[in-house]
Amino acid sequence: MSKPLTDQEKRKQISVRGLAGVENVADLKLNFNRHLHFTLVKDRNVATKRDYYFALANTVRDHLVGRWIRTQQHYYETDPKRVYYISLEFYMGRTLQNTMVNLALENACDEATYQLGLDMEELQDMEEDAGLGNGGLGRLAACFLDSMASLGLAAYGYGIRYEFGIFNQKIVDGRQVEEADDWLRYGNPWEKARPEYMRPVHFYGRVEHGPDGVKWVDTQVVLALPYDTPVPGYRNNVVNTMRLWSAKAPCDFNLQDFNVGGYIQAVLDRNLAENISRVLYPNDNFFEGKELRLKQEYFVVAATLQDIIRRFKASKFGSTEFVRLDLSTLPDKVAVQLNDTHPALAIPELMRILVDAEKLPWEKAWDIVVRTCAYTNHTVLPEALERWPVDLFQNLLPRHLEIVYEINRRHLERVGRLYPGDGNRLRRMSLIEEGDVKKINMAHLCIVGSHAVNGVARIHSEIIKETVFKDFYDMDPDKFQNKTNGITPRRWLLMCNPGLAEVIAERIGDDYVRDLDRLNGLLDFVDDDAFIRDVAKVKQENKMKFAAHLEEHYGVKINPGSLFDVQVKRIHEYKRQLLNCLHVITLYNRIRKEPGKAWTPRTVMIGGKAAPGYHTAKLIIQLIASIGDVVNNDPVVGDRLKVIFLENYRVTLAEKVIPAADLSEQISTAGTEASGTGNMKFMLNGALTIGTMDGANVEMAEEAGEENLFIFGMRVKDVEALDKAGYDATAYYERLPELKEAVSQIAAGYFSPRQVDLFKDLVNMLMHHDRFKVFADYEAYIKCQERVSALYQNPKEWTKMVIRNIAASGKFSSDRTISQYAREIWGMEPSLEKIAAPDDTR
Repeated sequence: MSKPLTDQEKRKQISVRGLAGVENVADLKLNFNRHLHFTLVKDRNVATKRDYYFALANTVRDHLVGRWIRTQQHYYETDPKRVYYISLEFYMGRTLQNTMVNLALENACDEATYQLGLDMEELQDMEEDAGLGNGGLGRLAACFLDSMASLGLAAYGYGIRYEFGIFNQKIVDGRQVEEADDWLRYGNPWEKARPEYMRPVHFYGRVEHGPDGVKWVDTQVVLALPYDTPVPGYRNNVVNTMRLWSAKAPCDFNLQDFNVGGYIQAVLDRNLAENISRVLYPNDNFFEGKELRLKQEYFVVAATLQDIIRRFKASKFGSTEFVRLDLSTLPDKVAVQLNDTHPALAIPELMRILVDAEKLPWEKAWDIVVRTCAYTNHTVLPEALERWPVDLFQNLLPRHLEIVYEINRRHLERVGRLYPGDGNRLRRMSLIEEGDVKKINMAHLCIVGSHAVNGVARIHSEIIKETVFKDFYDMDPDKFQNKTNGITPRRWLLMCNPGLAEVIAERIGDDYVRDLDRLNGLLDFVDDDAFIRDVAKVKQENKMKFAAHLEEHYGVKINPGSLFDVQVKRIHEYKRQLLNCLHVITLYNRIRKEPGKAWTPRTVMIGGKAAPGYHTAKLIIQLIASIGDVVNNDPVVGDRLKVIFLENYRVTLAEKVIPAADLSEQISTAGTEASGTGNMKFMLNGALTIGTMDGANVEMAEEAGEENLFIFGMRVKDVEALDKAGYDATAYYERLPELKEAVSQIAAGYFSPRQVDLFKDLVNMLMHHDRFKVFADYEAYIKCQERVSALYQNPKEWTKMVIRNIAASGKFSSDRTISQYAREIWGMEPSLEKIAAPDDTR
């Protein structure tokens, strides 16, 4: 028998990783050594693994730079319409491997490092995640950047260069402990500071109305320093830019008020200005109305709009002289996409620039703003909607408040004309909410100031038209669109699951990476025994690899033959990790009652971060850990059921766990998850979905056939009916003995013997004020899980269902999503054409 291939030999055989030409490998080795000696000034015998990582990163980065310069030059010469995607979050993860994939350098780099006596995977593990996001919204922005570059769009991602991203999560005694994410500690080889494009941003001050217009004076100035990161398209030689702003105090900061002996303090106070870009707010789907957050939102918007207008006015390559002075053509050359309401201030800020600085009449300026801006809504949860107190706003941005009031006056004038005498509608549709504290409704501002408003899955887009924004839909139905989210198949298949990518390419070629709809060609192989075997084998290998990872990093041993049942996402009541817990307890109780029965073995893995101030979410983590302590140490159960909390879930851990999962848990209450994107990643990577008819699950079921997903529970209409009738958790508790047993065990301290009342708040919530109706779906969920276990006993039928899912996942490419944004919102045409490589003579 031939000896098994090493990981490196296996990787070499994967064609989708690019060709390792001899010259290419020799060049890479040469450049690697150059960077080691001259960039890092390290001798081979003192170099650390981190030094080797930086040498490799710099070597790969060299391949980007020429393409980057060439791409930007190409945009200046052809002067295309540009799209600016503004987001407070870009959850990028690691960059090295993604860059190698998109440049087809992976096999060559692997071979070069191998010949130098190094393991490329070990070097990749030295890279820190760029964790500049909380979850779905920030990761979506990252996938969109990849697709915009791969589709040849002149696109720019604009955000904040947080010094500290999403916290690192440690689990200590079952509790979440947060640790600062000092991701820049060792430097970031992928960014380039651009001090020459530094911009001033103004805060506070007062407004003067004079004969020569309006002036915002006596402001405090903070400088915005841009850092550029290259965003390579997939093998098309396009490299776009993500520009993140860092806050810097001006040289004269606080020194103008030179108090005697106050010089030292004045210099120390520079930190106050620079705190703006210090840390990402760690809330997902929750609004925290803090002044620092409002400063962050204005900071990114003000710096970005200055940059947009500078680039619009100076359209000649390498030239700083303004050639376009008429801003009336701005919407023909610029599209601004607002990722949620966080960058909503772009609307009054662009008005301020056009009216106060460029002296345009209001009507003209407003027309430009509306035709330029578009808004993506990400949630209908009321606690997530941004409502800024007017007094906070007045103090920080006095001119913008005046502009918002004027926008509102004209808006309500129009509403009044269309619906005379309907005072209630005026109140509902106002940008200003009256109450104890007057507040600005940022979603209303976005809708009024944009030409397009979109939800992120069909069901979500319908819900916003029928409920939260119904009045606005009635008035402007043509504004409202749907753009179902997607994920990039480069990171989420090719990069994280090369084995599956390869068995697919062996059957249908590798064009599917650019055109994911081609995956439907796999339906021809659904009964092909060899293909079924190959798909099952890749899954088993991924499970073994992940089991080894868990053992190495967490010291937990799991049964790789068990069903890997995975729920990874932010911890939130609406995502119903508690429903998952109740299933685990029910299964545990059943195994204890009939230990002789042939149970389908399961490893249940739950992972995700809780916002530091979200008490209930933190308790949910403790509950999961506590259930694990009991279940995993019960000799009666053995390895038929294990419960693992996956610590510090982040992009890099997702890339490991998703390819290994058998079952994907997407179990939010119908009508609460706007779309979800993790659901799509699992589907593409060969897991089956157990889920409610919520978010994009609806469209996944439509694409694959409902019979190929495990769909259960209330639909949106059932939830509405239950709300009308009044949800009574007690009724379910009394009617369902297994539910009663599970809840009673939690309440009695069965899982927390050292602190019996630890979970009393959770139980009280479930019994008396559960907005998300966990008990109402319990019975259907348990029955559905029984169907899952039964099918898993038949590996061939299970794998055939997996293949049908993979074949149906083409719709969920972010390439499709971005093509729709481009054509239907931005007025741009995507292209799969390659541009000339830097070494081509044109």
